Amino acid sequence: MAWLYVLFAAIVEVFWVIGLKYAESLLEWTGTIIMIVFSFYFIIKACEKLPAGTVYAVFTGSGAAAIVLIDFLVFGAAFSATKVFFIGLIILGVAGIKITTPESAEQGGE
Repeated sequence: MAWLYVLFAAIVEVFWVIGLKYAESLLEWTGTIIMIVFSFYFIIKACEKLPAGTVYAVFTGSGAAAIVLIDFLVFGAAFSATKVFFIGLIILGVAGIKITTPESAEQGGE
């Protein structure tokens, strides 16, 4: 369950980062703030079972990769093979952290 919290935090991060860039109305800013709160809630829950450094590394890496991909696909950001290569390295690093974090690191193991 702890890894699901990390995944949820990364997904919600995408929404609040986009909100920080594009929010203009009070309603949009309110939604952005709510997403930030949810994101931190999920990070806190994940840190109850996994090492904080692992949670933060996976959260920031996966969130950053997702945001860059959304910038390419949805918002028309400049696309280059070099950027895709480095996003691939981020994803590989996140997968490596997940794979090499032993189950015993999960305190209380779910």
